[in-house]
Amino acid sequence: MSVEQYQSTYIQQQFANRIGGANYGKDTNIYKFEKIKRAKAAAKQANPGVELIDMGVGEPDEMADAGIVAKLAEEASKPENRGYADNGIPEFKEAAAKYLKEVFSVDGIDAATEVLHTIGSKPALAMLPSVFINPGDVTIMTIPGYPVMGTHTKYLGGEVFNVELKKENNFLPDLNDIPEEIAKRAKLFYLNYPNNPTGATATKEFFVEVIAWAKKHDVVIVHDAPYAALTYDGVKPLSFLSVPGAKDVGVELHSLSKSYNMTGWRIGFIAGNPLIVKAFGDVKDNNDSGQFIAIQKAAAYGLANPAITEAIAEKYSRRHNLLVGALNELGFKAEKPKGSFFLYVEAPKGIKGGQRFNSGEDFSQFMIREKLISSVPWDDAGSYVRFSVTFIAKDQADEIRVIDEIKRRLSDVEFEF
Repeated sequence: MSVEQYQSTYIQQQFANRIGGANYGKDTNIYKFEKIKRAKAAAKQANPGVELIDMGVGEPDEMADAGIVAKLAEEASKPENRGYADNGIPEFKEAAAKYLKEVFSVDGIDAATEVLHTIGSKPALAMLPSVFINPGDVTIMTIPGYPVMGTHTKYLGGEVFNVELKKENNFLPDLNDIPEEIAKRAKLFYLNYPNNPTGATATKEFFVEVIAWAKKHDVVIVHDAPYAALTYDGVKPLSFLSVPGAKDVGVELHSLSKSYNMTGWRIGFIAGNPLIVKAFGDVKDNNDSGQFIAIQKAAAYGLANPAITEAIAEKYSRRHNLLVGALNELGFKAEKPKGSFFLYVEAPKGIKGGQRFNSGEDFSQFMIREKLISSVPWDDAGSYVRFSVTFIAKDQADEIRVIDEIKRRLSDVEFEF
């Protein structure tokens, strides 16, 4: 039977309401990433032989460091590493604690009780609501942002309250935008800095404010920090846990996906409040049996060599400089981020004497279809598009060629802002 035929059977009636219930699969809305995928396919078909420049991919463009790969091969061949890892090996937890101290100046993390490995940040964000959320409880999320923790809050019968990230507040949430009634019912507050998609970085002063707010309202802070070590132009990597009082109110999630080019390896860690880490471990025990021990040992090697990340950050910084310069020559008001590999810019309102763009999605679709340049639209809090500097380029000369080609393709129109 086809999917359509099965939709007429009893199976269709059994789906949980959280994914659409009896209407699951019948929604005709097309989500933005599917629209981008379709537009890219159509543009390539209509323009055979023309390079599609993909500035929308949110993952590294290179393989993991050769030393990490070699360590994986070495450890994968050892019979003692073949079994279940459950909640992780001490070697990885100790490497994570040392990494936090060396790179972020986080003191006092107990590897035994305040660190656990995760199979990447995404599963951790999916599991954390199960630790805290009862029906009617609230998770505070920022928009634009990464929605996974909010999605699982809703799955559990909780509610999500969104706080906008606005340019005038440096894309930091204004805590005064959270009503007292919401603060009283909130269990979790999700933060992510350096931020996806805005590229904004937090400050110690902001984290001090957040910690005081969390203590006042008895809210748990979850700081998602997969880009924390990717900072530029003298900005030092900042951990939420480096701020006094942070461990009293929350945890931080780290991932090797972005900072070590290990996206598909699925390895990261949660660190911070020992009671939260313990409870997370209990939930995790009922969700997975741990990441392959050889991957944990290879990741521990990576964490012990943060210079790997520094070289990656240098590349992204160089590419940001090129992209910001090119876009600003075209009339954009792009500002180089202090962290992450994302560049978040306001979409133009239209083309002088021509097409209007009523949203970031309108502009993104124009660039894909007309210029074969792919980006990601974000219209949650204004009309923006997100470029990623993880585009494919063979070397530095090729990076310049790609950016010059973007500038050339967009130079035959005059944008209005």
